[in-house]
Amino acid sequence: MASLVAIQQQAQPSFSILPSSLSDFNGTRLHTQLQCKRKVWQTRGALQVTASSSKNILVMGGTRFIGVFLSRLLVKEGHQVTLFTRGKAPITQQLPGESDQDFADFSSKILHLKGDRKDFDFVKSSLSAKGFDVVYDINGREADEVAPILDALPKLEQYIYCSSAGVYLKSDLLPHCETDAVDPKSRHKGKLETESLLESRDVNWTSIRPVYIYGPLNYNPVEEWFFHRLKAGRPIPIPNSGIQISQLGHVKDLATAFLQVLGNEKAYKEVFNISGEKYVTFDGLARACAKAAGFPEPEIIHYNPKEFDFGKKKAFPFRDQHFFASVDKAKHVLGWKPEFDLVEGLADSYNLDFGRGTYRKEADFSTDDLILGKSLVLQA
Repeated sequence: MASLVAIQQQAQPSFSILPSSLSDFNGTRLHTQLQCKRKVWQTRGALQVTASSSKNILVMGGTRFIGVFLSRLLVKEGHQVTLFTRGKAPITQQLPGESDQDFADFSSKILHLKGDRKDFDFVKSSLSAKGFDVVYDINGREADEVAPILDALPKLEQYIYCSSAGVYLKSDLLPHCETDAVDPKSRHKGKLETESLLESRDVNWTSIRPVYIYGPLNYNPVEEWFFHRLKAGRPIPIPNSGIQISQLGHVKDLATAFLQVLGNEKAYKEVFNISGEKYVTFDGLARACAKAAGFPEPEIIHYNPKEFDFGKKKAFPFRDQHFFASVDKAKHVLGWKPEFDLVEGLADSYNLDFGRGTYRKEADFSTDDLILGKSLVLQA
């Protein structure tokens, strides 16, 4: 792996070669081929994204989930890609379904800049020295983490930011559109403040607002939460009626959207919601997970969360409300279209990850047992 590492303690960034590892993700050998070609990303829906010119691209983050898939696309498009991370995780890991040759090719081309993005002096000096054309900010949470990057790169062509649909103000009128009111008190207020900062600066920026993201390597317990219970043959506890409507978007579709805004003048100074085309109820999601993974239709238990004290544990991985957004703007302006429907996407996630014995968190059924215990008492 041709990986450049800037040592943070030195006054000027210095670089050294890091060793490469060709080990599979979590030691599991995976053989399914990715549908990637040099200079072209070809999806099953015949969507093609072709790079107009090679760019020197910095990805803030990039060693897990979204950034892992995005960096592959960028490298295959012929761009020079540098990942800025703290170096605590391996810089490259073999993707589920990625051939040894493709992984070796990617590892030989990806570069690494090691540092803490909260060390603003280091960020300014190291980025100024490299003079990046484009920044993909996948892990930025606060505006003060973004300002030093903009200061360091006065000739930056585009700043592409991963925001969140969680910035929208809760509303009775759905789906959320990009022009909807936002909530300055939301837990994603840092992302909202970052969007405001970008809008105030003389830079071409694009902000992507995903809803719930799922897919292989997902570090949030979204589909994994359901898969654990289905595999164990347990009932699925779902709060209240189970007809709350939500929305999931596959990580590969999100990566494609990130690629499509690159150098796209129609995307400059614009916000785009990105997720799946259809919405799903909580009960429907449980059944979709079972169908995708080949399990029998699950038993679903509804409960009133107000009747339980779960402490600091989350009994359910989704917010207990209707929460979904329109992706029409991205479809019409960018020509973007999701490759995966929900069941296909969940099957992709299961077959390339959980179904092979890899997952991020061990199963914890303690809150389920509280719910099911009370349910059995009531039935008796």
